Amino acid sequence: MSSLDESLTTKSEWRRALLGGRRDVAEDTRSSEATALQEALLRWLDGQPVRTVAAYVPVGGEPGSPDTLDVLHDAGLRVLLPIVVRSGPLEWAEYTGPDSLQPAGFGLLEPAGERLGSAAIGEADALLVPALAVDHQGVRLGRGAGHYDRSLPMAAPNAPRIGVVRDREFVADLPGEPHDVRMTGVLTPGRGIVALPM
Repeated sequence: MSSLDESLTTKSEWRRALLGGRRDVAEDTRSSEATALQEALLRWLDGQPVRTVAAYVPVGGEPGSPDTLDVLHDAGLRVLLPIVVRSGPLEWAEYTGPDSLQPAGFGLLEPAGERLGSAAIGEADALLVPALAVDHQGVRLGRGAGHYDRSLPMAAPNAPRIGVVRDREFVADLPGEPHDVRMTGVLTPGRGIVALPM
């Protein structure tokens, strides 16, 4: 996989380059990365007072595996998953197993259970946040729809916000904006969880 051109200046340039790179990731690489991400996450959780995790179902080229949701659920954690609602903040529902997921818009899988509303993100003790990239200052680049931008301000202030990316997607500097909610950590296959400056 070629390295990223970190001289890119706009979010649209970054998104184009990152999405192109994700299309080129081989299946065996995806699988080994997913295992490494899950193991690092479990090691980190072992030392944390976490009872509820806000997570997501990886789709397309996103790093990770839906199997991690089962591992978290089977470990006795309450797992909240997002539901996309038009242009508003995300709503949330509990993950109770693979049978609790249903196809949704944008190629996503969403929980079919009771909707808990957008404020339910505030019940999470830790958040796993999908990202195309995260920089060393905690700036997160998403896909551009703004759902997480509208949702993360409702999270508990002390809940770790961990962007999940590939190693090459943890970059020195991304274009940020004042409304961006910074990540407090990043999870990559090769580095595990790295704390970021607040």
